[in-house]
Amino acid sequence: MAMKDTISNKLQEAFTPESLQVVDESHLHEGHAGHRPGGETHFRVYIVSAAFKGKSRVDRHRMINSALAAELSGGVHALAINAQAPGEGGS
Repeated sequence: MAMKDTISNKLQEAFTPESLQVVDESHLHEGHAGHRPGGETHFRVYIVSAAFKGKSRVDRHRMINSALAAELSGGVHALAINAQAPGEGGS
């Protein structure tokens, strides 16, 4: 299974989001630290979930990092996160 799909599945299971988009941005980091041929190293996540209601930005990032601990300790070099609760601006 592709890393993008693994990330999507884990976040879907952990947070039951209203919306979720996982973007593989590895091609933008060619020649940078952590990049490998074939990509699947740099991702951006956009997620809207009720699980984030009342949580700080740092807490939201910690929740996501915890859900993806195995991936972050393995092949994923970088993860940019935009996590919002329903009804927050920009969702």
